[in-house]
Amino acid sequence: MEYYPEVIQVIPTEDYKVYIYFDDGRVKVFDASDLVEQGVFKQLKNKKIFIKTCKVLNKTLAWDINENYSQSDCLDLDPLELYRTCPDTEEPTWLFKSISF
Repeated sequence: MEYYPEVIQVIPTEDYKVYIYFDDGRVKVFDASDLVEQGVFKQLKNKKIFIKTCKVLNKTLAWDINENYSQSDCLDLDPLELYRTCPDTEEPTWLFKSISF
């Protein structure tokens, strides 16, 4: 049986990138700067909407535009395609700079 990846966490950035955490421990980065120029994804060009609505739905990277957590009413991307085409990356270190212990 072939492995089918599941997204467990996403972290969007203001430069239209999304850090994607997969269930096998891999972290990948998706550059959505071209995507926000196309069709229904143009509404994500507003950076506040891009960041605020970025979620994990349907076990993949999605944007919950209407903020109703509906799995059928979101913009989502194929997790297998993301897994195959997005480059591996390290966990973003800037994420931990604001956390104090």
